[in-house]
Amino acid sequence: MFRFRDGFYADVRIEDRFTTNISYKNGVAEQCGDLREKKAFIRVFDGRMWYYASTDNVDSVQQELDNLYGYASPCADIENNPVVRKFQVNRDTAMRFENDCVANVPLSEKRAYLENTAAKFRSEYCSLVIAVYLDRYSVYEFYSSKGAEIRYDFQTSGAVFSMSFAKDKENFSDSIQKSGTRFDDLKVEDKEIDDFVKESENVLVNAKKLENPGVYPVVLAPIVTGVFAHESFGHKSEADFMLGDETLAKEWAIGKKVSSELLSIVDSGTYPGSGYVPYDDEGTKCTCTYLIKDGVLAGRLHSALTAASLDEELTGNARAINCGYEPIVRMTTTVIKGGESTVDELIGGVKHGYYIKNCKHGSGMSTFTIAPNAAYEIKDGMIGDPVKISVITGNVFETLGDIDGVANDETVLTFVTGGCGKMEQFPLNVGLGGPHIRVRKMNVQ
Repeated sequence: MFRFRDGFYADVRIEDRFTTNISYKNGVAEQCGDLREKKAFIRVFDGRMWYYASTDNVDSVQQELDNLYGYASPCADIENNPVVRKFQVNRDTAMRFENDCVANVPLSEKRAYLENTAAKFRSEYCSLVIAVYLDRYSVYEFYSSKGAEIRYDFQTSGAVFSMSFAKDKENFSDSIQKSGTRFDDLKVEDKEIDDFVKESENVLVNAKKLENPGVYPVVLAPIVTGVFAHESFGHKSEADFMLGDETLAKEWAIGKKVSSELLSIVDSGTYPGSGYVPYDDEGTKCTCTYLIKDGVLAGRLHSALTAASLDEELTGNARAINCGYEPIVRMTTTVIKGGESTVDELIGGVKHGYYIKNCKHGSGMSTFTIAPNAAYEIKDGMIGDPVKISVITGNVFETLGDIDGVANDETVLTFVTGGCGKMEQFPLNVGLGGPHIRVRKMNVQ
């Protein structure tokens, strides 16, 4: 399709992206529209340097490619370059969503869904309802000078309904997110809305102050487990952080025992949803990579550069947020695998601690921080009253070693808002999840 020159490695990736964005604030439409964009990212490698170009005129790709060749110097032995040797040569078409594409759903139908559903979120304490609908359908193409030819599609669809509650001087906000890969996946049942409103009202009215901050056992719900896996562990497994850092490389030595045998963490682009990546942005076929297996460090995430530098295998984790950026090492869907305990067994084993049902956000590398939203006290193995907790924190490896219970309710979550940030690239679509887990001690503030 493109004229690649001898003496260089080169690849071209093209994305044709359709998106919809609709938002309502207290029943009033604030935004409603869709957009289609098509962009290309071109790069050339001469064994010494990379040369990049990006364009929204896909008809000019060959010209951009030729311009990059003009800056580079040919290398007769380019095929034996360690990085070039790593690149896979895949030829595949993997179109999963073209027969049920969100671009074919009328904008009026999406707007009616959002408006009608948002109207059901009511409470005497409600001060604000914000409803957002987002979808995306992308068709990717990838071509390389080694002969790769790949075409695949990606799709997400979802809505977020956020409510702000107020009573006297107390305030509380929470949301329901309904996400999937198809528009028909998004119905929110009336009972789900009623339960959400009642629980939010209970937290608003009855949540008590955390009287004694300190170290306690905690039980994390699947969404919080997923955030913990992503923020505190997933980023540390991205191999570009280890290049040139001997201390981190020793800390991250494959085969090192870091937790009990209860814990396994994987990253894989095969999960349906927001982290689905059949091929990464270097044309590498996705894999299921065990980061921890039965308590032992088992792998890390790679681009071709990091895999060549560390003499390890590709994992399919070279990703960019769009065709305006070069691929870097990023997660896809990061999941703590389910165990054999029940949720009741985890909670029943806590004399006094806390249940973290959801969270606002999380961050961290060697030390992590998660900001809970709805949290509850656990007394004598029973969930009690809601409690106000600002943050839970800990050292990553210490916390991994303190996980003493993993439930059998593994849940993989998909999202249409937010995303993962790294360097200047935000937001990147990812998935995360896991089961309920219990940590015997964690800093609760």
